[in-house]
Order: sequence, then structure tokens, then C-alpha cells
Amino acid sequence: MADLDDIRDGDNFGLNTPADTSAFYLKGLNSTDWGIKNRVSRIFNRKSGRTVMLAFDHGFLMGPTSGLERIDINIAPLAEHADCLMGTRGMIRSCIPASNTKPICLRTDTGTTILTDMNHNVLIDEAEAISMNASCMAAMIAVGDADTEAITIANISRLVDIGQKYSIPVMGVTAVGKAMARDSRYFGLAARVCAENGASIVKTYYTEGFENVVAATPVPVVIAGGKKLPELEALELAYNAIQCGAAGVDMGRNVFQSEAPLAMIKAVGGVVHDNLTPKEGFELFNDLKNA
Repeated sequence: MADLDDIRDGDNFGLNTPADTSAFYLKGLNSTDWGIKNRVSRIFNRKSGRTVMLAFDHGFLMGPTSGLERIDINIAPLAEHADCLMGTRGMIRSCIPASNTKPICLRTDTGTTILTDMNHNVLIDEAEAISMNASCMAAMIAVGDADTEAITIANISRLVDIGQKYSIPVMGVTAVGKAMARDSRYFGLAARVCAENGASIVKTYYTEGFENVVAATPVPVVIAGGKKLPELEALELAYNAIQCGAAGVDMGRNVFQSEAPLAMIKAVGGVVHDNLTPKEGFELFNDLKNA
């Protein structure tokens, strides 16, 4: 094991040296097989190299939270404007039309809710991802939570085993552990653990020093939207993350809890794919909202 007496924070992230993408347009995936490359190509726009994922998996922890009372009414109409949909098998099957052609990032871990100690998760059966034609499988890790860190890292490792067997990429989702702060050191650690265990994509939170988190994670990083922000602030969040090298966003509450969700997801897409500034994105949001 590593010598714990001499752990030093990284300080040479090679920010001016881009990762090699000569064999594939997304970093860290040069050597993956055809199936994984094909599936991530559905998720990440080939022109921009980025993605706008629409997350609506909150209900398996929170129940019918605001904006997710009716997935068929609140989420299904937004689907065509996202690059990828992230949800649970139950909500996708019952509320998203089977004619939908957007790639699915399937939430493949499940367990406890907000009413008890969270993160005691297990994986659903691998046949579910195959039967639902998932383009990606997602599970979380709870780095820094003494009770659940080991089991959640084991889950992500097992999910990667499954993904390698069937050529389905895995997205590691970083949860904030009880003993860790919301800073670049924590998110850099958690994101790197996902990649070290074989995740093809990492979802984490934006923070100061995020460029180091992205640089030290050798696969595409997308940011979580987190709590609901005013629309301009949410667009600034997306913009800042992209400027730091993020490969996109996986937003939920900042879209479906917006006063104009359809306008918001289009504005986020403008920032992510078309390099709009937050101000330009907010102008687009207001134009679409008032149209």
C-alpha cells in the first residue's frame, strides 16, 4: 500500500498540454473498444465534444420533488433538447416514450433514501441496462464516508466489469462524503478514484480550482448542476466549468425547476455547445421564455 506518511498534493497538472485525442475525439478513450466509443459518441456532440445531459433520477432518493411530480409532463417534452437522458429504469419505462431516440444514461445503483443514512447502495441487474439499450450506466461513489466508501467503490468497479463485458461505458458519480469538503482536493480525489476504477465518464461538482480536477481526471468530466440557482448563475456555472475543460453538464433542478424549463435547457445548450457567454445565454433564455 502507499506510504501514508508522505502524501503530497499534486501541483503539476500540465494545464497547457492537452490530452491525446488522435484516435478518438474524447480524451482518455483512444484505446477503448468500438462499442464503448460508439455509445459515448451518442452522448457527446461530435462538433463540440460536449454534452448536455438531463438528469431526473432524483426521485429514487427524494420521491416526487418539485419539478418531478410528473415525469411525463415535466421531463418528456424536454427530452429532444438534451443530448442524453439520465434516469432510473422505472421512470424511463413508464414516462419516456419508447420512440425517444436520445441516448440513455441509466441509473444502475439503488438503495436508501433521504429518510435514512444514504449511500448504502447496490447494483441492479446488468440485464436491465442491456434490455433498455442504455448508452451508459451510472453509479455513485461516496469517497470520505466511512460507512459506505468501500461498498460504493466496489459497486463502481463491478459496474465497470459489466461495462467492459458488454461494451457499455460507465459514468462514476461523486457524492460528497461526510469527512470531505466541497473543494478541488476532494473532487479531484473522488473523480480520480472513479477513473482509476475504470469509469469512462465522471460526473462531479464544479469548484474553485476545477481546472486541476479536470486535468487530473483522464476521461471526460461533466458537472452536476446541484441545487437550484437563479438562471443566470446556473449559466455562469456551466460556462465556468466549460472554460476549465469540462466536457459538459448533467443538469436537473436547474432545468426542470426553472421558471421556463424548455428555454433553460436551450440556453444551457447554447453555452455548452455554441460557446455563448452567460450573458448571451441569459438573453437567449429570456427571448425564448417570452416568445
